[in-house]
Order: sequence, then C-alpha cells, then structure tokens
Amino acid sequence: MKPGLHLHGWGNLVGFQLVWIASVAGAAAGMWWAGPACLVLFAVLQGALGPDGRRDLRLLGLCVLIGLVVDTVWIRAGLMRFAAPVPFPGLAPVWILAMWAGFGLTLRHSLAVLQGRPWLAALLGLAGGPAAYLAAERAWGAVAIAEGPLPWVGLALAWAALTPLLLELARDRPDAAGTAESGR
Repeated sequence: MKPGLHLHGWGNLVGFQLVWIASVAGAAAGMWWAGPACLVLFAVLQGALGPDGRRDLRLLGLCVLIGLVVDTVWIRAGLMRFAAPVPFPGLAPVWILAMWAGFGLTLRHSLAVLQGRPWLAALLGLAGGPAAYLAAERAWGAVAIAEGPLPWVGLALAWAALTPLLLELARDRPDAAGTAESGR
C-alpha cells in the first residue's frame, strides 16, 4: 500500500464521523445514497479494500450483519422509524448499515485503544450508542424514536454489550510463535 493512503488514529475517527454525518444528513434530506458513497471513500482511504485490509473487511461485514439485525428489531418492535427506508421499510435502511460498516472500520484503528478494556468499551457503548441515535433524531430528523425509556434502555444495553464484544473480536492475537497476528 502506498504511504499516506491509510488512515490512522484521528484520521480514522474523522473518516467515520464524516460517514456518520453523510448518512444521517443524507437520509434526512432523502439522499439515502450519501452515507454509502462516503463509506466507500472512507474504506478506500482506510485501505480496507486493498490486500492488507482483509480483517477490516471482515469486521465491516460483521458490523453490517449485526446492524441489520439490531436496527431491524427496533423497527419491527415499533421503537424506531427511519427516514429514507431503502431498500424496504421493515428493514434497517442501507444508510444506517453504512454507519455500522464505518464503525467496523474503527475497531482496529481509532478505537483500538479500548481493546482489552471491556468496561471502558462498555461505558462508551452505553453512552455513545444512544447519543448517536439521539443526535440523529433531534438534530437531523433521520430517525423517529418511540416515547418512553424502553428504546433508550434497549439502545444503551445493546451498545454496552456490542462495543466490547466487537473490540474483542478485532484484537490481534499472538500466533504459535508468539508474534502478533493481525490477519493482514
């Protein structure tokens, strides 16, 4: 990979935030494709689409599958309604799946500092997950969340469990020789 094309640390975090904003603002404006388009650019800059990015792509795919299940459950339970419900109103929309995919690209990079710190990761998920949905609802109007504590408690618990789990799955493991195996 060419130097300078791989985002690390702060660049990775900024890239994810741009995916988040493009997804939410795009959905609120009826431009569901903005987030996925930004995700593709982020993935290219992150290097996930190159030969060194196989682990990132696996984490991206895992996060998309989890997001599909989690956000579809919220929809089916009547706890959330998403703007720009593409491809189907009863499923998590493609733009929010782009956000999940972008989150997957942070697990080995800007969020790697939380690997091996499950309680800190759980606290981040507990507060950060609901805060992201709250911002998407209140600031952008990209999601409508049912009244009452149930959706917020559900979001907090889901993200408190998923964040440390995903970070653990993203950890580099030592191979038989004792060196770090990054899967790259």
